[in-house]
Amino acid sequence: MTQSTLPAGTDIPAFSMSASAAARIVDIISQQPDNAGLALRVSVEAGGCNGFQYQFRLDRERRDDDILIKRDSAEVLVDPVSMDLLAGAELEFVDKLMGAHFTISNPNAATSCGCGTSFSLA
Repeated sequence: MTQSTLPAGTDIPAFSMSASAAARIVDIISQQPDNAGLALRVSVEAGGCNGFQYQFRLDRERRDDDILIKRDSAEVLVDPVSMDLLAGAELEFVDKLMGAHFTISNPNAATSCGCGTSFSLA
């Protein structure tokens, strides 16, 4: 089960991660030579072919206002501005014939590109 740690007084629907995403995050971090304190940071930035794009990177910096999402031993960090655009969404890891990648199922997205890393709002 996914657990989210939100700042006090925050009423944002949870951003969650699937079991496959959690397993892949743990796998990726375990392969890093200096993996102490590493987590996957998920953010939303302006750009991409639809207006916004998801960014995924390993990060060990924990900011005071970060929102921490945990599942099993996987940890995901999200900044509050990105969380507004990720409310109610789920991070997934997809492994298909055409390739493996993280993707986000986001109920806030009106449209998204074919690769799933860019989206627009209604």
